Amino acid sequence: MVKIAVAGGSGQVAQEVLEVLQASKKHDITVLSKKKMPMVVSPPDINWRTVNYNDKRDLAEALRGVHTVLSFIQVLSDANQIAQRNLIDAAINAGVKRFAPSEYGSKGLVDMPWWNGKEKVREYLKEVNEKADTLEYTLFQPGLFLDYLAFPNKTAKYVDPLQSVFDFKNRRAMVVEGREDAIMTLTTVADLAAVVARAVEYDGRWPTTGGIGGNRLTFSQIFDIATRVRGTNDLSAECSEEINPCSHSSTGSSFTVEKLRVDDLEAGVLKTSWGLEAVHHAVSDDQASALLKDVAIGILLSSLKGAWDISDELNQLFPDYEFTRAESFLAKAWEGKP
Repeated sequence: MVKIAVAGGSGQVAQEVLEVLQASKKHDITVLSKKKMPMVVSPPDINWRTVNYNDKRDLAEALRGVHTVLSFIQVLSDANQIAQRNLIDAAINAGVKRFAPSEYGSKGLVDMPWWNGKEKVREYLKEVNEKADTLEYTLFQPGLFLDYLAFPNKTAKYVDPLQSVFDFKNRRAMVVEGREDAIMTLTTVADLAAVVARAVEYDGRWPTTGGIGGNRLTFSQIFDIATRVRGTNDLSAECSEEINPCSHSSTGSSFTVEKLRVDDLEAGVLKTSWGLEAVHHAVSDDQASALLKDVAIGILLSSLKGAWDISDELNQLFPDYEFTRAESFLAKAWEGKP
């Protein structure tokens, strides 16, 4: 049995992981949250503790006897990452053995300023371990959630669907011109939760980078899957100098791919006939419009620099685990959908 503390445990990804950990009935689990216990009572074998993330002493007391801390603290809500830095300090003071910061996304962070906080936490973890092996940690990195390609259909129990540059609903996508070979790693929320649960039970040392590679695909391969899964309507838009001089509709395909110039993207210009509309629940209304454009540009530019080409450390650690295949998952998610 592992004694686990889950920080930010009321978050959507956290709840997915918590459910798998709780179902195993192998662990003593405590949820740390700045919120009071919700009216919907948590399972009796999960403890709930309200903490003050600005109080290191309070955090250290909450972590006494804890073996593993999993953080799901929302990086968007804490620009300087004070909460996670304090949590790391408290974990060290309390003698915690292992720590996982709030990651659960890409390997690289370049061109994605909304995730600057992750880089700060990564640097802080390096800093505290610089002179001695103070706190074992791993960065759980599954790439982009495959579930997002089913938007607006909800395929996970807790994680809400979000849009991406792959819009299966409207049979369209974006790509950087000439870079259809850029890599995206797509992993289901369920697979992430299952692998994190296995990592918690693992007795050996965690690798510092915890790559979780569900499906390693090029943009072109994703478009091919999209055509097979969603290729039922004739939706071949004409290229337009006014909208996007690089719009492209694949020959014989009903899935429209708009090709964007890298220099436009680097200048912050998104020349497309459509844009992202569904924003993460942690983003305020006044920030939503600008962030949605930044997300589309950031995903495209970062893909050119390998940010989404996830390594396979945890695949190697758990070679018997069978990941959900992208095409079968998406075929099921879109079956019978208009």
